[in-house]
Amino acid sequence: MGERKVLNKYIPADFDPLLIPRSKKPKDDLVTVRMMLPFSIQCSTCSSFLYRGRKFNSKKEAVKGIEGKYLGIQRFRFYIKCTDCARPITFLTDPKNADYEMESGGTRNYEVWHDESKVNAENEKSVEEEEKLDSMKALENRVAESQREMAEMDALEEIRAMNERHTRLMKGGKKGDVAEQVLKAREDQVAEKLLDLNENGLTKDEEDLVQSITFGKAGGDPTDAAVEIHRLDEQDELLAEKRRQEEAAAIMNKQTQRNEEDKKKSITVPVFKVKRKKKKISSDTTNTSSSS
Repeated sequence: MGERKVLNKYIPADFDPLLIPRSKKPKDDLVTVRMMLPFSIQCSTCSSFLYRGRKFNSKKEAVKGIEGKYLGIQRFRFYIKCTDCARPITFLTDPKNADYEMESGGTRNYEVWHDESKVNAENEKSVEEEEKLDSMKALENRVAESQREMAEMDALEEIRAMNERHTRLMKGGKKGDVAEQVLKAREDQVAEKLLDLNENGLTKDEEDLVQSITFGKAGGDPTDAAVEIHRLDEQDELLAEKRRQEEAAAIMNKQTQRNEEDKKKSITVPVFKVKRKKKKISSDTTNTSSSS
């Protein structure tokens, strides 16, 4: 195995490379290329699928004729075989669209992005034609485009300013300074809110608003003294609970009285019984039945 690793080989003194016979190959000989499928294909014979990325030992050749080149770029044709039925499948390079083009032996599967690019190109073309025919439409499109660019520039400037502020904070002190500053600012905000509140949990403006409200008798004399406003305590809650119980008892009494009145009315209603008379059978019918 050591002789295989030798890099220098012996060349005799009388060696002439021009005397070595070279094999002649035709110019149009197919070249074997190991490649992967650029798109998914369905075979036209057995309807089996060959998915994108599958590796094949394909044959490559240059396309001849008028369609062989696009803007000086050579197009190539690739030959592969179906893995199930061994039918030959061919596809071409498409330098115009930077893609591949299906030629024979199968059909290319539907791809959303392929149609999306086509639709976008058609829309751009239609917009250009409209702008050529209608100058006002072209002006409106230019104004809308300029407004969109201005909005994007404003958003970009805002992002840059925010990044500069963050870098300034990070470079201002040690590693823990930023977190400490944020916590301190939050604590200051909470302290300011607590200072503004009184013992009742209201701000000064809210307390002034509550004190300015006065209630009097509805439709009464304006000279009457207003009812004093005070917060509810335990005694007020007990009185309110007692009032609710009295109202509930009054409602239950009314309901029981109504039920008793309905029972009395149902008892006094007279009941009539109707007796039906039996039909008498005539003598004529009895005679006919006996004769028969």
